[in-house]
Amino acid sequence: AGMAARVSVLPSGRCLFDQPVRVRVAGLQPQQAVTLRASLLDESGELFQAHALYRAGSSGELDLSRSPALGGSYLGVEPMGLFWALQSKTPYKRLAKRNVLTPFCVDLEVYEGHGDMSRMLGKCTHERWFLGEGVKRISVREGRLRATLFLPPGPGPFPGLIDLYGSGGGLIEYRASLLASRGFVTLALAYMSFEDIPAIPEILELSYFEEAVNFLRKQQQVKRTGIGVLGLSKGGDLALSMATFLPGIKAAVSISGSSFNSFVPLKGDGFTLPVHPYDLGRMKISDESGLVDFSDVLVDHTDPATWDCRIPLERSLAKFLFLSGLDDMNWKSDLYCQDAVQRLRQHGREVEFYSYPGAGHLLEPPYLPLCKVSVHRVLGMLVHWGGQWREHAKAQEDAWRRIQAFFWQHL
Repeated sequence: AGMAARVSVLPSGRCLFDQPVRVRVAGLQPQQAVTLRASLLDESGELFQAHALYRAGSSGELDLSRSPALGGSYLGVEPMGLFWALQSKTPYKRLAKRNVLTPFCVDLEVYEGHGDMSRMLGKCTHERWFLGEGVKRISVREGRLRATLFLPPGPGPFPGLIDLYGSGGGLIEYRASLLASRGFVTLALAYMSFEDIPAIPEILELSYFEEAVNFLRKQQQVKRTGIGVLGLSKGGDLALSMATFLPGIKAAVSISGSSFNSFVPLKGDGFTLPVHPYDLGRMKISDESGLVDFSDVLVDHTDPATWDCRIPLERSLAKFLFLSGLDDMNWKSDLYCQDAVQRLRQHGREVEFYSYPGAGHLLEPPYLPLCKVSVHRVLGMLVHWGGQWREHAKAQEDAWRRIQAFFWQHL
């Protein structure tokens, strides 16, 4: 009551998390200086905020898809800036959705002037969902499988995907739920540090991932034309191993991954891929923050002594898409992607490859803010992931489009 301005989000006050929106403010004075602030409380009670300074137009209106920010968390015309620039008050927190059945609620407030934010002129709350209308979430504990299945509404048939996160482990659902909301039957699969799966398994069994593929293939709504697999970081090399050693994988996407086996040995049928050698003595720890830089830890991947760890992906009949950030501070993912792409092309295989300047290791669905540094859940160390705010945000939007287009094309 008594608020001067109206803040609105178009086309709707609620939408899927990966959907861009237009933020508008009406009822301001012509040319009025205002500050916009976005606030989000995550599920653990951590506050994430972003703010930007604007000037209203001659009719007292403000449209973030047209008006430039004059200062604050970002500069220039950035329609989604208030979302991708969200930063936690406590340092080193990563914004991630644990429960995909509830939305993230973003409070958008407009304040008078470019200063103390003492007088609020208007506000609204915007809901961003991870589960589309009618998408089903089904917990899977069948055989050894620790997973969650997401089914789009309707009989299908839909393309089927397996979604793998990195060595931090756990059962991560928010990317899988968004993919299901976009028309893919998606199985989010845990393989480390979850329930009865140890934090760092002594060995990973290819047969576990084969169980996941078989489970997905027997779902009625899944197309019979083959399965896709998507992995980030450690999940990236697992996706490549699945596409190489398991039948029925038609398309694989590796985000910030490598084409050698990392971190944990992989046991297949009559063979074991050892771990790519590394030397923790080459870990760089910065004194004041305890921040760990792993980028030089791995032994040179071009040294033939490391080649028994390589995934022979040139044997695979799958199609591949590699994505990497050129500002990845965790490890040299761009170099490792180039190595894989070169090998595939030498063998006449089809492969797509995009590397993004200014993007870090954690290329996530769009509008999840950059996480430069956070605690690695398994190693318990502060890890530098890299990335520049604006460039990383643009990369995530582009990568998300490419991932979906790639799977639609090949599945």
